Amino acid sequence: MRTGTANTYDNALEQLYRRQSQLSKQQEQLSSGLRVNRVSDDPLAAAQAERVMVRLDRIETDQRALETQRAALASAEAGLGEAIGLMQTARELVLAAGNAAYTPANRDTLAQQLASLRDQIFAIANRTDNNGLPLFGGLGSAGSPFADIPAGVQFQGAAGQRAATTTNLPGAMNGQAIWMDVPSGNRTFEVSLAAGNSVNLWSDPGTVISPTLVTGDSYRIDFSVVAGVTTYDVVNTTTSTTVSSGQPYVDGAPIQFDGISVLAQGTPAHGDALDITPSVPLNVFNMLDDAINNIDNAPGDNRLAHSVALSLSQIDTALERMQAARGQAGDWLNRADTITDQQSARSLSLESDRSRAIDADMVKAISDFSQTQTGYQAALQSYAQIQRLSLFNFIN
Repeated sequence: MRTGTANTYDNALEQLYRRQSQLSKQQEQLSSGLRVNRVSDDPLAAAQAERVMVRLDRIETDQRALETQRAALASAEAGLGEAIGLMQTARELVLAAGNAAYTPANRDTLAQQLASLRDQIFAIANRTDNNGLPLFGGLGSAGSPFADIPAGVQFQGAAGQRAATTTNLPGAMNGQAIWMDVPSGNRTFEVSLAAGNSVNLWSDPGTVISPTLVTGDSYRIDFSVVAGVTTYDVVNTTTSTTVSSGQPYVDGAPIQFDGISVLAQGTPAHGDALDITPSVPLNVFNMLDDAINNIDNAPGDNRLAHSVALSLSQIDTALERMQAARGQAGDWLNRADTITDQQSARSLSLESDRSRAIDADMVKAISDFSQTQTGYQAALQSYAQIQRLSLFNFIN
């Protein structure tokens, strides 16, 4: 009987090689902590892990972009806060300018202070983020979005507001809407003193008392003084029709027609008039320029009172615009926090998917390695015994 053959040796060597390969693979899993170290280990799991990594990379890219947008919006929100504070100071100065006890020199000082505030607000409107991009450039701006030219401030950016998505926010705010589209007057119409008026007539900015009756037309209130009696006519200058005529004028009493009310005050002279025109877009900077000029060059107390009332109304409208824009920036910043939380949760979920696909179960891996190592050692001992077997060993 033969106790050792080539087939026996081959089988023993094959067992050794197989166990050695298995042991090496398990050592690699223990070292890397991964069950799948190469595609050939488990093609399906490797493909799943690759898809997860692509999604994680996308989330990381979105988060980097979101952090840039968050920083820009935080700067815009802070800038609007500063501008609101400056506008409130400007309002206080305009209100003070209406003090009848102030001298022209006092008002000149106020006008200079207003000019300084106006320049500071203009600088805020042209601020940039950490990458040098305008905070208030709207849909895009090659340079500074606002240009201060002799004809007045102009917006050179692309008007509009980018929409927020589920993962991203706008990186800039619509400067056109914030700084350039402030309605003149009381936001519906504007009351102005006709050229050549005496200095004894002025009015409030007017109010809307019945929105459904407002026509959007232009009007003129003409005052007549005959034998010491003052009356007024209301003419629709858009349609060239008379709305009312020969109405008795009462100082401080409202003049109402077509859904609007104007509070005329003072003692109008014969031929004085008030012009009423629809509101038009007015930018914050030109509005402040008008307030400065009216305060610095007002010919009389009553005309100044009219200018102060108009400027205060328009400043209040501008403040509302800025406060609304600041609130929008704050909402976006809160949304950025929500997006970050959602993306973090999604990343954790994807990491779990990746881990289940390719990570090693370390407890099981250690147990398997121990068993394989024991088997390998047994195979070595078995092979050593087989090598010692021969016919002479059998005879002896």
